[in-house]
Amino acid sequence: MSKQLMAVALAAAAMIAAPAHASSVALAADGSWNEFTVDNTVGPAFGNGWIDTTDGSALSFSFTIAAGNVGTLRVVDLGFAGDTFNITNSGVLVGSTSPVAIGNVDGAVETDYAAALANPAYSHGVFTLAAGSYSISGSLLQSVFDNDAGVDLDSTYGALSLTTAAAVPEASNAAMLLAGLAAAALMVRRRQSAKSI
Repeated sequence: MSKQLMAVALAAAAMIAAPAHASSVALAADGSWNEFTVDNTVGPAFGNGWIDTTDGSALSFSFTIAAGNVGTLRVVDLGFAGDTFNITNSGVLVGSTSPVAIGNVDGAVETDYAAALANPAYSHGVFTLAAGSYSISGSLLQSVFDNDAGVDLDSTYGALSLTTAAAVPEASNAAMLLAGLAAAALMVRRRQSAKSI
């Protein structure tokens, strides 16, 4: 094998073995929208995963939900209607956005988050998250169709937002607490009655 061919082979092996760069964005729990992009021509190493368009690296959103709180994560498709997404936390599937009819690039374009969230032609998801640390990412599950090229577009964008609130106790837990308090009050009353006799 020639030295040039050996050098090319080693360089190719190094590129394959090199860990892929990833971008992580801190997601505030203030309900503000944060955009993500999918474009397998910009970030081909990540297929149809969410990417950082500045460098084509994998994109995730990190946050922590404090103990005693729950989070509400909203994800919505933007651009042409008809895309859907798988949502993951550290690579584990959280869920998918709502199923919608496959759209095409001849349709209208939506860039307003609230309008897309309210429009049933646009896929969206609302996920309730328990206390803990998260690294949320996603991938394109269904793509709009590019009529001119005769293939899936595999390029879109969307947005996600996070809010948190104090956890509400389950009804059964609240009922048990009230029953316990009633029993304690009854015991105190009996003791007071017994002392007065």
